[in-house]
Amino acid sequence: MGEVEEAVARAFREEWGRVVATLIRSTGDWDLAEECTQDAFARALERWPADGVPRNPGAWLTTTARNRAVDRLRRGARGAAKERELAMTTDPPPPVDPDDDEDAGVTDERLRLLFTCCHPALPLEARVALTLRTLTGLSTEEIARAFLVPEPTMAQRLVRAKRKIRHAAIPYRVPPGHQLQERLPGVLAVVYLLFNAGYAASTGDALVRTDLTGEAIRLARTLVDLMPDEPEAQGLLALLLLHDARRPARTDAAGELVPLEAQDRSQWVRAGIDEGVEFLDSALRRHQPGPYQIQAAIAACHATATTAAETDWVQIAALYAELGRHVPSATVELNRAVALAMAAGPAAGLAVVDRLEADGALDGYHLLPATQADLLRRLGRHDEAAAAYRRALALDPSAAEVRYLERRLTEVTTDA
Repeated sequence: MGEVEEAVARAFREEWGRVVATLIRSTGDWDLAEECTQDAFARALERWPADGVPRNPGAWLTTTARNRAVDRLRRGARGAAKERELAMTTDPPPPVDPDDDEDAGVTDERLRLLFTCCHPALPLEARVALTLRTLTGLSTEEIARAFLVPEPTMAQRLVRAKRKIRHAAIPYRVPPGHQLQERLPGVLAVVYLLFNAGYAASTGDALVRTDLTGEAIRLARTLVDLMPDEPEAQGLLALLLLHDARRPARTDAAGELVPLEAQDRSQWVRAGIDEGVEFLDSALRRHQPGPYQIQAAIAACHATATTAAETDWVQIAALYAELGRHVPSATVELNRAVALAMAAGPAAGLAVVDRLEADGALDGYHLLPATQADLLRRLGRHDEAAAAYRRALALDPSAAEVRYLERRLTEVTTDA
């Protein structure tokens, strides 16, 4: 990739959500905002090689996208009125009224976008999917993979969500304080899935997309600032910080995946662990446990263990059981199976995995056969393990995961 292509790719990671959010606020048209933002990036690929990368890529992209929107609206039936409205947005915004609790102190358009996407009139899955699409620029295919649904299903879900916003005239703003609580579950779910989409990237050679994980952490911090007395917001921020602190050790120098038990813990970011534990402790002191606090407690068990052998797997298995009571889920049960295998032996974990396979709830999820394969390998059942590794590989994991699974497959077939 050349220098200009790298600059455009970096601008996409850093500026997509901001440009789209600005155009949505200006035009009220979600599809137009996305299309014009895409046009702006395409224009950058054409112009920047000759003109040079602008000093402020975000401003260049926003101006280009806005000009494209003006051109499109000018040709539309309502172009004249919308053009005048859009032209007004080029002036500095009026000062925020501190007595107005609607959007008070909110200067980041992406936060308005986040809360708009998470309006309770939309189904929860649609809220998450729409925000991932508009805020991060994830493709429909990537979002479908995150939800474990076919791409056409996700495409229709996104279309219906945008139509609902338009027809119901859902306002583009951060809600007033008394409505924040009802919006919180959807907003937290969006931020968490955004982090997960980056932490285990579904496309490309890199295991982690730090642009997405960094954006998720930034949004989680903003939510804690906005809602300082909400323990689940603190729990989510703690969870993300604890996971992100382990990121440097997840791959080796060649970019290969390193299992948790084999990671060099000296590479973990101690400041991130300390900050995560601090937010977790603050949340737990409110005695209002929720799923994000429980997951953060699990992450803290891993992050604070000096060695892999010192990990309190009994406590982790108990925490997953508690999490399952809050959020009944096959993926939670799969994670409990892993913890149970570590606490009581691989046979105990395999029994849970086999039940999940029989239920079919995780059909198409590559981590189910990958986990099954690992437990079979540890039990010395190498032929069965090899078959499970092949099933996992057939379910299109990320490139880094493919290389890891292939190494494991080679081990069990060589030893057979």
